[in-house]
Amino acid sequence: MIDVDELSNPVVSRVCGQIRLTPSNVTDVEVPLTSDGGHVWRPFAPTARIEVDLNRSHWNWSGHGYFDANFGTRALEADFDYWTWGRFPVGNETMALYDVDRRDGSQLSFGVRIDGHGRVSVVDSLPPKTRFRRNPWLVRREIRSDAGYRPREITPMLHAPFYARAAVQTKIDGVETVGVHEALDLRRFASPLLKPMLAVRVPRVPDWAAFARQD
Repeated sequence: MIDVDELSNPVVSRVCGQIRLTPSNVTDVEVPLTSDGGHVWRPFAPTARIEVDLNRSHWNWSGHGYFDANFGTRALEADFDYWTWGRFPVGNETMALYDVDRRDGSQLSFGVRIDGHGRVSVVDSLPPKTRFRRNPWLVRREIRSDAGYRPREITPMLHAPFYARAAVQTKIDGVETVGVHEALDLRRFASPLLKPMLAVRVPRVPDWAAFARQD
């Protein structure tokens, strides 16, 4: 359970309430994203029930959710150029997809399926990567989908000059599914022209220049 008590912007107002996540299962899976294990993806609860109760009209709802996290010992832009990630319900299972371009020129692509009991299996044969419409900042986006299918954005969540997050529709193993997808361009993120924009997203940081220089 998360207790929320924040000030929103640009119109300053208080946002408070609770977010409750009830996992269907919890996994012990850890996926290294670099050969030395310097970055790890951890799908704690790939399938869960979420309830949102905030003090705003239409900000109260419940539905399908998940909880995962990334951990690392170095800055993301030190090891990666670009990645896409997606999490999609497929039948009674959850599928998670990762495609990573590392700075050393190597690539990582993998998919996992998690059933209703938390059992995890590796997807042996991934659908092809398919590009779809860039975000408004022209961030490249691609996703795994059945050959000949055209993925599309259903609901935008966050669009930035180096990042795109949205509910996206794709087709996997003949099943159309809508899930959360993200594309992250770390080359753009590392740009000294763009990094100071993080201070706009995190206005409580008083020294944005020092914040932008952090690794």
